[in-house]
Amino acid sequence: MCPKSGILSKKGFLVFILFFIDCSFVFAQKKFVFEEPKMGSPFTVSIYSDDSLSAATAALAAFRKADSLNAILSDYIDSSEINRLSATGGHGRYINVSGALFDILQRSMEAARLSDGAYDITIGPVVRLWRKARKTKVFPEKDSINKALLRTGYRYVHLNSLHQSVWLEKEGMQLDVGGLGKGFVAAAALQVIRQYGFTSAMVNAGGKIVTGQSPPGKDGWLIGINSPGEKDELLPVFLLLREMSVATSGDIYQFVEFDGKRYSHIVDPKTGIGLTRRVNVTAVARDGTTADWLATACSVLSAKASFKLIKKIPGAALLIAENRNGKVIKKTSPGFKNYLQKHP
Repeated sequence: MCPKSGILSKKGFLVFILFFIDCSFVFAQKKFVFEEPKMGSPFTVSIYSDDSLSAATAALAAFRKADSLNAILSDYIDSSEINRLSATGGHGRYINVSGALFDILQRSMEAARLSDGAYDITIGPVVRLWRKARKTKVFPEKDSINKALLRTGYRYVHLNSLHQSVWLEKEGMQLDVGGLGKGFVAAAALQVIRQYGFTSAMVNAGGKIVTGQSPPGKDGWLIGINSPGEKDELLPVFLLLREMSVATSGDIYQFVEFDGKRYSHIVDPKTGIGLTRRVNVTAVARDGTTADWLATACSVLSAKASFKLIKKIPGAALLIAENRNGKVIKKTSPGFKNYLQKHP
């Protein structure tokens, strides 16, 4: 491999480009990698192109798409559309919303129904308690958790497709798309890149990855999987994906410890407690949104229930990797092997 790098400035944006040229390649296209921080994580766009300027233009458009969606969907932004909608909980009326918000709400409700509530977009009041706990290092009081749970429940979210409107039945509801939002945004960003004419591309939104067609001369995009609880250690298996998506959920970066026990940022919607198992769940699916919520829901569900759920999703596959006293135990759905690299 012959590594090269460069910097391109366009319309006030400074874009870092990293590309690698296989010296034995007969193809003219090169790999360009662009990265910006988005949604609290590195947001990386990889594009194969024979023109750096065109690739940079497409990447910038993808980043702008991510920014526009984040302004709608982020519950960290007080003025976001999703927060304005949450503020109408208990008002007894439907509220008209944008197409993007209605789309992700529809996907969220589908995820909740299929997973029997293991994924629940209304978990926001409980998630906020755990965010505070991670900052203050003070365990949430049981009474506070129970009160927050009273303001949750996906069955209290009502959608009207005809008028693209939403009614939140309970007062104090707080919608949180954290369990599928990055996959949704990554898919939208890849669609923008395709509109610019680039088919061999990949978007990585903080570990939620969507892929287009294979890189030139390759069978797919090679993707590693983190070992449970490890930032830099990979499992000895690699995915090879094209026109597919993958998401991994775990507690590598977001967790809090109390009395020697580690609690994940992923909260069980039924108990309101952060997960304590040292487990990574990797879900492969045909689109980024589905892969993202499957990884979240299957972190909450038992392995048996998770594999039962995966059977409902055409093309989906699952790897559950759990760290038990330093030993990694892996369980996979039957179709997972179809997405593995055949010859390392």
